Amino acid sequence: MDPAPITTKANTLLDDLRQKIESIETPPELKENTLDMIARLERLSTQGFFSEEYEKISHYISWVAKVPWTKRVERPIDLTAIKATLDKNHYGMNEVKERILEYMSILKLRTTRNLGAGRAPIVCLVGLVGTGKTTFAYALSEALGRPIARIPFGGLGSAKDLRGQSRLHLEAEPGYVVRALCDTGVKNPIILLDEIDRVTEEARADIMGVLVELLDPTQNNRFLDHFIDYPVDLSEVMFIATANNTGNLATAVMDRLEPIQMPSYSDDEKTHIALEYLFPKALEAAGMDPSIITIDPALWPMIIRPLGYDAGIRTLNRTIEGIVRKVALLIVTGQAKTISLTPENIKSFLPKW
Repeated sequence: MDPAPITTKANTLLDDLRQKIESIETPPELKENTLDMIARLERLSTQGFFSEEYEKISHYISWVAKVPWTKRVERPIDLTAIKATLDKNHYGMNEVKERILEYMSILKLRTTRNLGAGRAPIVCLVGLVGTGKTTFAYALSEALGRPIARIPFGGLGSAKDLRGQSRLHLEAEPGYVVRALCDTGVKNPIILLDEIDRVTEEARADIMGVLVELLDPTQNNRFLDHFIDYPVDLSEVMFIATANNTGNLATAVMDRLEPIQMPSYSDDEKTHIALEYLFPKALEAAGMDPSIITIDPALWPMIIRPLGYDAGIRTLNRTIEGIVRKVALLIVTGQAKTISLTPENIKSFLPKW
């Protein structure tokens, strides 16, 4: 077979790789390393194992091109708008909101004086299930105008999942941290470290070691992913961690976190949350006009506690969604045009536990 067509095709592929790496902003040393890889491929282009090497290097360069080495969210800091967005999404949680507003105030001052971003706070929201830990991170993303990526730690069984594998391994890819950065497309996103206390016992020590590096501002500006094999700057990332309790977290990790307790909600707080947040949201999701359902205010204690006390609002949210579904069925089947929930009929709308 004439080797000329093979060589021509290889040269085209190599030119495409060069163009890809030249078209993106990467650290000069990393760009030089990748161009050296392409040059080595060129020397192999007349040999039989070019295809295998090409696939490995092409896969690597594709990931290098996805990492946001320089791109960041540039958004004017409006503390009033940030507070309004946080209040719109979450009732209470004043300590958490105040901490975020403090950081944004410092960031605004530093930006005014061209001093750079400064250290982002590393907040750890600690509380029982359903108290709003995870959803607060998404509300914060909306408030700050920064994209968010979530890394679930529940059942995480290896530190390699966070740090990636060497590209010498077949089908290796970056770890969760770099992939989260790539998903957001900017170097100053919010990364949610969800349920960091729920990793497997066997891998706990190794994972805590990686967490120390992630959360330490003196180390995370040069986080080393084994696949990328070049330091990635995470110093502008705003990490938000969540945990059900801190008993399983290493002392070194706790030293680098700002733990904030998420208190259980009282019945009065749940009533406010239901009326201002959950009920309107459920109606909107169902495409239902608010005038269709009328709820006697005296019924809310029964709706809030169909079984007993619950620290969070997840059960309450399910109960409200269930009521809305039952009303929707009555409306669609023509059994009613409007529904009033009263002490006499409320049991038929509550879940049958």
